[in-house]
Amino acid sequence: MTTSPSDFPSDLAVVGAGPAGLAAAVTAAGLGLRVVLLDAGERPGGQYFRHPAPGLGAARPEALHHGWPDFASREAALRAHVSAGRIAYLPRHHVWTVIPGAAWTLHAVAGPDEAPATVRARGVLLATGAYERQLPFPGWTLPGVVGAGGAQAMLKGGLVLPGSRVVVAGSGPLLLAVAGSLAAAGARVPAVVEASAYTGYAAHVPALLRNPGKLAEGATYGGALVRHGVRLLTRHAVTEAHGTDRVEAVTVARLDRDWRPLPGTARRIPCDAVAVGHGLVPQLELATGLGCATLPSPDATVALELDAEQRTSVSGIWAAGETGGIGGAQLALAEGEIAARSVAGRPVPARLARTRTRLRAFAAAMAGAHRPGPGWTGWLREDTDVCRCEEVPAGRIREAVEDLGARDARTVKLLTRAGMGWCQGRMCGPAVAALAGTDPAPDRRPLSCPVPLRHLAALPPELP
Repeated sequence: MTTSPSDFPSDLAVVGAGPAGLAAAVTAAGLGLRVVLLDAGERPGGQYFRHPAPGLGAARPEALHHGWPDFASREAALRAHVSAGRIAYLPRHHVWTVIPGAAWTLHAVAGPDEAPATVRARGVLLATGAYERQLPFPGWTLPGVVGAGGAQAMLKGGLVLPGSRVVVAGSGPLLLAVAGSLAAAGARVPAVVEASAYTGYAAHVPALLRNPGKLAEGATYGGALVRHGVRLLTRHAVTEAHGTDRVEAVTVARLDRDWRPLPGTARRIPCDAVAVGHGLVPQLELATGLGCATLPSPDATVALELDAEQRTSVSGIWAAGETGGIGGAQLALAEGEIAARSVAGRPVPARLARTRTRLRAFAAAMAGAHRPGPGWTGWLREDTDVCRCEEVPAGRIREAVEDLGARDARTVKLLTRAGMGWCQGRMCGPAVAALAGTDPAPDRRPLSCPVPLRHLAALPPELP
């Protein structure tokens, strides 16, 4: 299904082929626009609709997904538009910068050989998704400790489990889905350890009542836990992982309202894997590099500031899905369609606008209910690595703040190298900001991913 764009600017370049980008591309093509769809993955669907590798022979990949029919219909539409020449689909193209001009120029690293690729378009829609938020704890670098979303990706993409006895921990509704999937696939899940309390949704009853489908979805996940004998521990956290060659057990403690571990409540749970995550963080490097405005989200992350038609603050740049705040696949599909209609100059149907408003309200309720409390740093020991790439422990970060006068994450980074490693702060950024006593702030980066120097050397000298 791979195609190549022409030498002339397309009407729209869509970055990301997850739910938002896929919906935007097929909608825009259906409205007569010439579209280029670039995606870092090998197949459309993004992180949410992952495909098992063809060689694994999965008979029913849809069994691992919620909402597969919505994806399947849009994937079929993508194939039809590609065949008709309305969409140039470029998988394994990781866009690393977007340059303004008479038309936008997108530079990408393509394929396993990291070949340079360039696309030009009159408009750009960013659907770059999100990545997991991790809050470190002693032992989190042991083999067998994986991200909750990572465990889901292992199952969906590789049909493998992270272990046979898996504790699922962190905060957010993803935990229920992950635990249910792992248990259905044959793993023993002793507990889902949720740091928040679901009573946090009580302040958002109107948003809940307007989204009965979400309530039914939650009930389905809860029923799956009951069927598989999975215990749900709310207001608890994994505060330490134990083991030598890999994780062998975790310590779980009850938390107060600020997420501080309560003395005398710790217990050990044997396991051989831990799937842990505290929600998602919007991936904004391309957008912030262009100067797009951001705003704080209720879950203590940062999202793009968007208008009613998914426009960013930079003319000619639209965004949809998790870039505007974490909200899930259904919301991403709606926002992708809205953005495409805006690019094409078509009105947004009232039904679609209502859907987005309703789902955004639920997303805000969800974000507020699972916002990390400030006391979680109390489970860090001085020798606990916070930045795994550069092996920077919590004690060194605290020294930078308390003794060397660092008052923000950037200064901590300069003093300790926390955030200078391969992931460029994606893993440790929220933790470093919390230890520095500041809210996370979006970074403005000239490159959104590693780029071979030969690509940079080949650029025209007049480019910024």
